[in-house]
Amino acid sequence: MNTTGIALLFILTITIHNIEEGLWLPQWSHTAKNYHKPVDKSEFHFALIVITALAYLISGLFMFHPELTVLKYLFAGYAGTMIINAFIPHLIATIVLKKYAPGLITGIFVNLPLNSLIIDYMIRNKIINLSEAILSSLIFAVLILMSLPLLFRLGRKITDWK
Repeated sequence: MNTTGIALLFILTITIHNIEEGLWLPQWSHTAKNYHKPVDKSEFHFALIVITALAYLISGLFMFHPELTVLKYLFAGYAGTMIINAFIPHLIATIVLKKYAPGLITGIFVNLPLNSLIIDYMIRNKIINLSEAILSSLIFAVLILMSLPLLFRLGRKITDWK
């Protein structure tokens, strides 16, 4: 496998995961009111499209310029974020709420193993090292988490605009 292969693999994993979330998470969010503000379908889909487009953009740039340090960190960070995402919030929400959280199946059976392979490939091929992978994943996860309320708000404004 090469950098193009791992970039395409990442695009596949995030697409599959985000389709599962897009289909069922907005409705599910209304059952998690004590832990998370419910999101409407349109605002969630807007945020999901932006997050997915960002994944495609970073992956595409990484495919063509894998030597650029910032792209290595962004790509590894996004892959690592999707590993974290399998546990936080999907697995934890399923356990706490005792109800399936949409995204758990693809998080555990697609994102976790395949993004782990991507990170492992990047480390074994000295594209990044373990500490860089962990740090970029944590930073990227925080940035994505912080961007979600803004994306939901923006999605609400755009979809409510007539």
